[in-house]
Amino acid sequence: MSRKRLFCAGMVFLILLLAVFKYLGFIESNVQWLLGLVGIPVDFSVKSILFPLGISFYTFQALSYLIDVYWGEEEPERSLPDFTLYMLLFMKFLSGPIERAGDFLPQAKAGKAFDYESVTYGMKLMCIGLMKKMIIADRLAPYLNDILGSVQSTSGVQLLLAGLLYPIELYADFSGYTDIAIGGAMVFGYKLSPNFNRPFTAKSITDFWRRWHMTLSFWVRDYLYQPIAASKRYWGQWGIIYALIVTFVLLGLWHGGGWNFVIYGLIQGLIISYEMLAAGFRGRLEGFAGKRVFGIYSVVRTYLLFAFSLVFFRLDTLSDVWYMFSHLSLSLPHGVKELRMGMPDHDIIVLIGAVILLSVYEYFMSKRDLLKAVGQQKAVVRWGIYYLFIFLFLVFGEFGSKDFIYLQF
Repeated sequence: MSRKRLFCAGMVFLILLLAVFKYLGFIESNVQWLLGLVGIPVDFSVKSILFPLGISFYTFQALSYLIDVYWGEEEPERSLPDFTLYMLLFMKFLSGPIERAGDFLPQAKAGKAFDYESVTYGMKLMCIGLMKKMIIADRLAPYLNDILGSVQSTSGVQLLLAGLLYPIELYADFSGYTDIAIGGAMVFGYKLSPNFNRPFTAKSITDFWRRWHMTLSFWVRDYLYQPIAASKRYWGQWGIIYALIVTFVLLGLWHGGGWNFVIYGLIQGLIISYEMLAAGFRGRLEGFAGKRVFGIYSVVRTYLLFAFSLVFFRLDTLSDVWYMFSHLSLSLPHGVKELRMGMPDHDIIVLIGAVILLSVYEYFMSKRDLLKAVGQQKAVVRWGIYYLFIFLFLVFGEFGSKDFIYLQF
């Protein structure tokens, strides 16, 4: 078999495998709907298939490996144990980060000696991830699940609050998982790619996707957007817009088989296209309003747009999405207590404090590596900080069997 045919066969196999496990029900429902439009009665149903955990992540990793080898950017891996480790390393297996072969395979071949600094740094990063997950995400989850799981029996102001708070839950949950995965890999001597870089400080949706789920963003940039844009370069600016919209629709569909995910991706693509077209206007507006004021406006605008799009990501049906948007309200028919969303004072205080501390931590981490700095302190200071972490974790953590959100993808 020729090199090109082997490459095409591998790509088709991986894409079909993903489609069968993840999109068969979505395809079936749309085929039935289309046949119904032309008057063809249909009565068939695809049996439910056991969904393999993390299939989207390791499928994308396998696709990037095949493409890189075909393009000549990587040499074919001859060692089955090294390749298996690259594909199935348990820290990143379920929810990433999505690693590139060129970044990971050399590490798989390198000798591993015990490194005290890497082990302790990894454990500290795992602790940060657990605190994000168990103090913030798992504290918010039951209240947001109650509201977003029954939108048609919830007041408008609570729907509004849930929509505004869900990005915080999702970020704490997913970035918490990423910290645990990267920290765990460091304990074993492996360096995984960063996946988040203070996304809620982004001043545009374009910048947001350079900071949020970075390994996925860079994957679709390199393997979808750039090839599509190159193929439509004779369209000029419209070719770039076409490539952006197609890329983000596919990115949305990557998250799940449903029109809600398609719309979620489409919203991202349309906003980024608008930001590209309106760059000149935004520059003039910044000059008129002042850099600081415009910067604050841009950060708030970006957060609100992302929160708006996440409604399609979070709710299962489009009817629930439309209901939620049509019933958002600032009125308080039952008093100020509605703003609590059923949360006791203790949870509200802990949540607000934890979000503030996380924001401060991430700000100073962007200036200096705090975890490394802690390791350089005197033993009494260092261990005092460690015991404080343990105390906060044991006292304020929500313990239970709550899954990570991105395990469903």
